[in-house]
Amino acid sequence: MDVAGFTDVRQYLGLARALGASDLHINTGSPPLIRKDGKLQPLNRGPFEAAETERLLFAVLDEEQRKTIRERKACDFCYTVPDQGRYRSCILKQRNGWDGAFRIIKSKIPKFEELGLPPSLARLTEFHQGLVLITGPNGCGKSTTMAALINLINETREEHIITIEDPIEYLFEPRKCQVNQREVGNCTKSFANALRAALREDPDVIMIGELRDQETVALAISAAETGHLVFGTLHTTSAARTIDRVLDVFPPDEQAQIRSMISESIKGIVCQQLIPRKDGKGRALAMEILFNNAACGNLIRERRMFQLPSVMQSGRKQGMILMDDALLKLVQDGTIDGTDAYFAADNKSAFAQWAPKIA
Repeated sequence: MDVAGFTDVRQYLGLARALGASDLHINTGSPPLIRKDGKLQPLNRGPFEAAETERLLFAVLDEEQRKTIRERKACDFCYTVPDQGRYRSCILKQRNGWDGAFRIIKSKIPKFEELGLPPSLARLTEFHQGLVLITGPNGCGKSTTMAALINLINETREEHIITIEDPIEYLFEPRKCQVNQREVGNCTKSFANALRAALREDPDVIMIGELRDQETVALAISAAETGHLVFGTLHTTSAARTIDRVLDVFPPDEQAQIRSMISESIKGIVCQQLIPRKDGKGRALAMEILFNNAACGNLIRERRMFQLPSVMQSGRKQGMILMDDALLKLVQDGTIDGTDAYFAADNKSAFAQWAPKIA
Protein backbone atom coordinates (compact mmCIF):
# COMPACT_ATOMS: atom_id res chain seq x y z
CA MET A 1 0.00 0.00 0.00
CA ASP A 2 1.30 3.46 -0.95
CA VAL A 3 1.60 5.63 2.18
CA ALA A 4 3.25 8.64 0.52
CA GLY A 5 0.13 10.71 1.20
CA PHE A 6 0.09 10.02 4.95
CA THR A 7 0.58 13.18 7.04
CA ASP A 8 -0.09 11.91 10.56
CA VAL A 9 1.44 9.20 12.74
CA ARG A 10 -2.07 7.96 13.49
CA GLN A 11 -2.46 6.96 9.84
CA TYR A 12 0.71 4.86 9.97
CA LEU A 13 -0.34 3.32 13.29
CA GLY A 14 -3.78 2.41 11.96
CA LEU A 15 -2.25 0.72 8.93
CA ALA A 16 0.32 -1.14 11.03
CA ARG A 17 -2.45 -2.44 13.30
CA ALA A 18 -4.57 -3.47 10.30
CA LEU A 19 -1.61 -5.36 8.81
CA GLY A 20 -1.12 -7.32 12.02
CA ALA A 21 2.24 -5.75 12.84
CA SER A 22 3.69 -5.66 16.35
CA ASP A 23 5.69 -2.43 15.94
CA LEU A 24 5.99 0.70 13.84
CA HIS A 25 9.25 2.62 13.36
CA ILE A 26 9.42 6.23 12.15
CA ASN A 27 13.13 6.96 11.63
CA THR A 28 15.02 9.80 10.03
CA GLY A 29 16.74 8.66 6.84
CA SER A 30 14.64 5.55 6.23
CA PRO A 31 11.11 4.72 5.09
CA PRO A 32 8.51 3.79 7.71
CA LEU A 33 9.05 0.24 8.95
CA ILE A 34 6.70 -2.27 10.52
CA ARG A 35 7.71 -5.41 12.40
CA LYS A 36 5.57 -8.38 11.48
CA ASP A 37 6.24 -11.92 12.70
CA GLY A 38 9.54 -10.69 14.09
CA LYS A 39 10.87 -9.21 10.83
CA LEU A 40 11.12 -5.57 9.79
CA GLN A 41 9.36 -4.63 6.55
CA PRO A 42 9.42 -1.19 4.83
CA LEU A 43 6.21 0.54 3.81
CA ASN A 44 5.93 1.93 0.30
CA ARG A 45 7.36 5.45 0.45
CA GLY A 46 10.74 7.19 0.43
CA PRO A 47 12.96 7.89 3.44
CA PHE A 48 11.84 10.49 5.97
CA GLU A 49 13.64 13.83 6.11
CA ALA A 50 14.73 15.01 9.56
CA ALA A 51 12.20 17.87 9.65
CA GLU A 52 9.34 15.59 8.59
CA THR A 53 10.19 13.03 11.25
CA GLU A 54 10.33 15.70 13.96
CA ARG A 55 6.97 17.13 12.88
CA LEU A 56 5.27 13.72 12.84
CA LEU A 57 6.67 12.56 16.17
CA PHE A 58 6.34 15.76 18.17
CA ALA A 59 2.69 16.03 17.14
CA VAL A 60 1.85 13.07 19.41
CA LEU A 61 3.48 14.63 22.51
CA ASP A 62 1.77 16.73 25.15
CA GLU A 63 3.49 19.73 26.76
CA GLU A 64 4.97 17.74 29.65
CA GLN A 65 6.37 15.13 27.27
CA ARG A 66 7.87 17.83 25.04
CA LYS A 67 9.59 19.32 28.07
CA THR A 68 10.94 15.91 29.02
CA ILE A 69 12.23 15.14 25.54
CA ARG A 70 13.96 18.51 25.20
CA GLU A 71 15.77 17.93 28.50
CA ARG A 72 16.57 14.22 28.23
CA LYS A 73 16.55 13.75 24.43
CA ALA A 74 14.26 10.72 24.94
CA CYS A 75 10.77 9.99 26.22
CA ASP A 76 8.87 6.77 26.98
CA PHE A 77 5.08 6.97 27.13
CA CYS A 78 1.84 5.31 26.11
CA TYR A 79 0.07 6.96 23.16
CA THR A 80 -3.69 6.54 22.84
CA VAL A 81 -5.56 7.04 19.58
CA PRO A 82 -9.35 7.25 20.14
CA ASP A 83 -11.32 4.50 18.40
CA GLN A 84 -8.04 2.87 17.35
CA GLY A 85 -5.99 1.69 20.29
CA ARG A 86 -2.96 2.22 22.55
CA TYR A 87 0.74 2.14 21.75
CA ARG A 88 3.81 1.77 23.97
CA SER A 89 6.00 4.51 22.55
CA CYS A 90 9.57 5.73 22.65
CA ILE A 91 10.92 8.84 20.91
CA LEU A 92 14.62 9.64 21.07
CA LYS A 93 17.31 11.78 19.45
CA GLN A 94 19.95 10.15 17.29
CA ARG A 95 22.73 11.41 15.03
CA ASN A 96 20.49 12.23 12.07
CA GLY A 97 17.39 13.47 13.91
CA TRP A 98 14.47 12.08 15.90
CA ASP A 99 13.33 8.45 15.83
CA GLY A 100 10.12 6.90 17.13
CA ALA A 101 9.20 3.31 17.95
CA PHE A 102 5.59 2.31 18.66
CA ARG A 103 4.63 -1.09 20.10
CA ILE A 104 1.03 -1.97 19.21
CA ILE A 105 -1.02 -3.00 22.26
CA LYS A 106 -4.02 -5.20 21.59
CA SER A 107 -7.33 -3.60 22.45
CA LYS A 108 -8.45 -6.59 24.53
CA ILE A 109 -6.45 -8.70 26.93
CA PRO A 110 -6.10 -12.10 25.20
CA LYS A 111 -7.43 -15.23 26.86
CA PHE A 112 -5.21 -18.20 27.70
CA GLU A 113 -6.52 -20.18 24.73
CA GLU A 114 -5.86 -17.34 22.29
CA LEU A 115 -2.23 -17.13 23.38
CA GLY A 116 -1.70 -20.88 23.32
CA LEU A 117 -0.76 -20.92 27.01
CA PRO A 118 -0.84 -24.34 28.70
CA PRO A 119 -3.77 -24.73 31.15
CA SER A 120 -1.29 -25.69 33.90
CA LEU A 121 -0.07 -22.07 33.92
CA ALA A 122 -3.35 -21.02 35.54
CA ARG A 123 -2.04 -22.60 38.76
CA LEU A 124 0.19 -19.55 39.18
CA THR A 125 -2.91 -17.42 39.73
CA GLU A 126 -4.17 -19.59 42.59
CA PHE A 127 -1.46 -18.68 45.13
CA HIS A 128 -2.14 -16.06 47.77
CA GLN A 129 1.49 -15.16 48.33
CA GLY A 130 4.80 -15.66 46.56
CA LEU A 131 6.76 -14.49 43.52
CA VAL A 132 6.01 -15.35 39.88
CA LEU A 133 8.51 -14.30 37.19
CA ILE A 134 7.77 -14.03 33.46
CA THR A 135 11.00 -13.81 31.48
CA GLY A 136 12.37 -13.70 27.95
CA PRO A 137 13.97 -11.38 25.38
CA ASN A 138 12.41 -8.15 24.14
CA GLY A 139 9.30 -8.64 22.02
CA CYS A 140 8.56 -12.20 23.17
CA GLY A 141 5.17 -11.40 24.70
CA LYS A 142 6.05 -11.21 28.41
CA SER A 143 3.64 -8.32 29.03
CA THR A 144 0.82 -10.13 27.25
CA THR A 145 1.34 -13.37 29.19
CA MET A 146 1.46 -11.48 32.47
CA ALA A 147 -1.66 -9.50 31.56
CA ALA A 148 -3.52 -12.74 30.82
CA LEU A 149 -2.53 -14.13 34.24
CA ILE A 150 -3.54 -10.93 36.05
CA ASN A 151 -6.84 -10.77 34.20
CA LEU A 152 -7.61 -14.36 35.17
CA ILE A 153 -7.22 -13.31 38.82
CA ASN A 154 -9.40 -10.29 38.09
CA GLU A 155 -12.14 -12.59 36.78
CA THR A 156 -11.99 -15.30 39.45
CA ARG A 157 -10.98 -13.75 42.79
CA GLU A 158 -12.35 -10.95 44.96
CA GLU A 159 -9.14 -9.10 45.77
CA HIS A 160 -7.14 -5.89 45.31
CA ILE A 161 -4.70 -5.75 42.39
CA ILE A 162 -2.08 -3.01 41.98
CA THR A 163 -0.03 -2.75 38.79
CA ILE A 164 3.15 -0.68 38.43
CA GLU A 165 4.18 -0.13 34.82
CA ASP A 166 6.36 2.05 32.60
CA PRO A 167 4.21 2.85 30.75
CA ILE A 168 0.79 1.31 31.41
CA GLU A 169 0.04 -1.10 28.57
CA TYR A 170 -3.11 -3.17 28.94
CA LEU A 171 -6.04 -1.52 30.68
CA PHE A 172 -7.77 -3.79 33.20
CA GLU A 173 -11.49 -3.36 33.71
CA PRO A 174 -12.42 -4.38 37.26
CA ARG A 175 -14.41 -7.62 37.24
CA LYS A 176 -14.39 -9.27 40.64
CA CYS A 177 -11.26 -7.40 41.76
CA GLN A 178 -10.46 -3.79 42.55
CA VAL A 179 -7.68 -2.82 40.13
CA ASN A 180 -5.37 0.21 40.48
CA GLN A 181 -2.83 0.92 37.76
CA ARG A 182 0.12 3.26 38.37
CA GLU A 183 2.50 4.55 35.72
CA VAL A 184 6.12 5.42 36.45
CA GLY A 185 6.62 9.08 35.58
CA ASN A 186 2.97 10.13 35.67
CA CYS A 187 1.84 8.52 38.94
CA THR A 188 5.10 7.76 40.73
CA LYS A 189 8.82 8.53 40.50
CA SER A 190 10.08 4.95 40.23
CA PHE A 191 9.15 1.28 40.47
CA ALA A 192 10.69 1.14 43.94
CA ASN A 193 8.75 4.17 45.21
CA ALA A 194 5.48 2.79 43.83
CA LEU A 195 6.13 -0.67 45.28
CA ARG A 196 6.94 0.77 48.70
CA ALA A 197 3.70 2.76 48.62
CA ALA A 198 1.72 -0.23 47.32
CA LEU A 199 2.54 -2.22 50.44
CA ARG A 200 0.57 0.37 52.46
CA GLU A 201 -2.50 0.15 50.20
CA ASP A 202 -3.76 -3.27 51.34
CA PRO A 203 -2.98 -5.12 48.08
CA ASP A 204 -3.43 -8.84 47.50
CA VAL A 205 -1.72 -8.99 44.09
CA ILE A 206 1.06 -6.72 42.80
CA MET A 207 2.20 -6.64 39.17
CA ILE A 208 5.59 -5.03 38.48
CA GLY A 209 6.28 -4.20 34.84
CA GLU A 210 10.04 -4.71 35.18
CA LEU A 211 12.41 -5.65 38.00
CA ARG A 212 15.05 -3.09 37.06
CA ASP A 213 17.27 -2.63 40.10
CA GLN A 214 18.30 -4.04 43.45
CA GLU A 215 15.84 -1.96 45.47
CA THR A 216 12.86 -3.05 43.36
CA VAL A 217 13.92 -6.71 43.44
CA ALA A 218 14.43 -6.59 47.23
CA LEU A 219 11.02 -5.00 47.77
CA ALA A 220 9.36 -7.54 45.45
CA ILE A 221 10.88 -10.47 47.39
CA SER A 222 9.89 -8.85 50.69
CA ALA A 223 6.32 -8.30 49.45
CA ALA A 224 6.12 -11.93 48.31
CA GLU A 225 7.25 -13.09 51.75
CA THR A 226 4.76 -10.93 53.65
CA GLY A 227 1.51 -12.24 52.19
CA HIS A 228 1.29 -10.80 48.67
CA LEU A 229 1.27 -12.50 45.28
CA VAL A 230 3.84 -10.62 43.17
CA PHE A 231 4.29 -10.86 39.38
CA GLY A 232 7.33 -9.38 37.62
CA THR A 233 9.39 -9.62 34.42
CA LEU A 234 13.09 -10.09 33.62
CA HIS A 235 15.08 -10.45 30.40
CA THR A 236 16.41 -13.96 31.02
CA THR A 237 16.11 -17.10 28.90
CA SER A 238 15.91 -19.98 31.41
CA ALA A 239 14.70 -20.66 34.93
CA ALA A 240 18.24 -21.24 36.23
CA ARG A 241 19.53 -18.00 34.71
CA THR A 242 16.54 -16.16 36.18
CA ILE A 243 17.47 -17.19 39.72
CA ASP A 244 21.11 -16.24 39.04
CA ARG A 245 20.05 -12.85 37.66
CA VAL A 246 17.98 -12.08 40.75
CA LEU A 247 20.88 -13.03 43.02
CA ASP A 248 23.44 -11.09 40.97
CA VAL A 249 21.79 -7.73 41.71
CA PHE A 250 22.76 -8.14 45.38
CA PRO A 251 26.24 -7.81 46.96
CA PRO A 252 27.99 -11.16 47.57
CA ASP A 253 27.57 -10.90 51.35
CA GLU A 254 23.76 -10.70 50.98
CA GLN A 255 23.26 -13.45 48.40
CA ALA A 256 23.04 -16.37 50.86
CA GLN A 257 20.12 -14.71 52.68
CA ILE A 258 18.40 -13.77 49.40
CA ARG A 259 18.88 -17.31 48.08
CA SER A 260 17.12 -18.68 51.15
CA MET A 261 14.27 -16.19 50.75
CA ILE A 262 13.82 -16.94 47.03
CA SER A 263 13.83 -20.70 47.61
CA GLU A 264 10.63 -20.31 49.62
CA SER A 265 8.93 -17.33 47.97
CA ILE A 266 9.33 -18.25 44.29
CA LYS A 267 6.20 -20.01 43.02
CA GLY A 268 6.94 -20.24 39.35
CA ILE A 269 9.15 -19.06 36.50
CA VAL A 270 7.92 -18.84 32.92
CA CYS A 271 10.54 -18.24 30.20
CA GLN A 272 9.27 -17.72 26.69
CA GLN A 273 10.40 -17.17 23.12
CA LEU A 274 8.51 -16.55 19.89
CA ILE A 275 9.84 -18.65 16.97
CA PRO A 276 8.89 -18.14 13.29
CA ARG A 277 6.36 -20.75 12.17
CA LYS A 278 7.41 -23.10 9.42
CA ASP A 279 4.33 -22.23 7.33
CA GLY A 280 5.18 -18.52 7.50
CA LYS A 281 1.96 -17.68 9.34
CA GLY A 282 3.20 -15.81 12.39
CA ARG A 283 5.29 -17.11 15.29
CA ALA A 284 4.91 -20.05 17.66
CA LEU A 285 5.24 -19.77 21.43
CA ALA A 286 7.92 -21.87 23.13
CA MET A 287 7.90 -21.89 26.94
CA GLU A 288 10.07 -23.14 29.77
CA ILE A 289 8.00 -23.56 32.94
CA LEU A 290 9.16 -24.17 36.49
CA PHE A 291 6.80 -24.76 39.39
CA ASN A 292 8.69 -24.55 42.65
CA ASN A 293 8.75 -27.64 44.83
CA ALA A 294 10.89 -29.03 47.66
CA ALA A 295 13.58 -30.32 45.28
CA CYS A 296 13.84 -27.00 43.40
CA GLY A 297 13.91 -25.06 46.68
CA ASN A 298 16.79 -27.18 47.98
CA LEU A 299 18.82 -26.63 44.81
CA ILE A 300 18.30 -22.86 45.04
CA ARG A 301 19.32 -22.79 48.72
CA GLU A 302 22.38 -24.92 48.10
CA ARG A 303 23.43 -23.00 44.97
CA ARG A 304 23.22 -26.07 42.72
CA MET A 305 21.42 -24.41 39.84
CA PHE A 306 23.18 -26.67 37.31
CA GLN A 307 20.95 -29.51 38.57
CA LEU A 308 17.72 -27.59 38.08
CA PRO A 309 17.10 -28.87 34.51
CA SER A 310 17.18 -32.48 35.76
CA VAL A 311 14.60 -31.73 38.44
CA MET A 312 12.42 -29.96 35.87
CA GLN A 313 12.56 -32.94 33.52
CA SER A 314 11.44 -35.25 36.33
CA GLY A 315 8.58 -32.80 37.06
CA ARG A 316 6.92 -33.06 33.65
CA LYS A 317 3.78 -34.57 35.19
CA GLN A 318 3.44 -31.41 37.30
CA GLY A 319 3.54 -29.26 34.15
CA MET A 320 7.23 -28.39 34.14
CA ILE A 321 9.11 -28.27 30.84
CA LEU A 322 12.53 -27.16 29.64
CA MET A 323 12.86 -24.72 26.74
CA ASP A 324 14.81 -27.26 24.67
CA ASP A 325 12.08 -29.88 25.14
CA ALA A 326 9.42 -27.34 24.13
CA LEU A 327 11.43 -26.42 21.01
CA LEU A 328 11.98 -30.08 20.09
CA LYS A 329 8.25 -30.79 20.32
CA LEU A 330 7.50 -27.83 18.04
CA VAL A 331 10.02 -29.20 15.51
CA GLN A 332 8.60 -32.73 15.73
CA ASP A 333 5.06 -31.39 15.25
CA GLY A 334 6.20 -29.56 12.11
CA THR A 335 5.37 -26.18 13.64
CA ILE A 336 8.85 -24.62 13.44
CA ASP A 337 11.99 -25.29 11.43
CA GLY A 338 14.84 -27.21 13.08
CA THR A 339 17.35 -24.48 12.23
CA ASP A 340 15.30 -21.84 14.04
CA ALA A 341 15.07 -24.21 17.01
CA TYR A 342 18.86 -24.68 16.93
CA PHE A 343 19.45 -20.94 17.27
CA ALA A 344 16.88 -20.63 20.09
CA ALA A 345 18.03 -23.71 22.01
CA ASP A 346 20.11 -23.67 25.17
CA ASN A 347 21.83 -27.02 24.53
CA LYS A 348 22.85 -26.74 20.86
CA SER A 349 24.15 -30.33 20.72
CA ALA A 350 20.60 -31.68 21.00
CA PHE A 351 19.77 -29.82 17.78
CA ALA A 352 23.07 -30.43 15.96
CA GLN A 353 21.36 -32.17 13.03
CA TRP A 354 19.67 -28.87 12.19
CA ALA A 355 22.75 -26.68 12.60
CA PRO A 356 23.39 -24.53 9.53
CA LYS A 357 26.01 -26.04 7.25
CA ILE A 358 29.10 -23.92 6.64
CA ALA A 359 30.38 -24.20 3.07
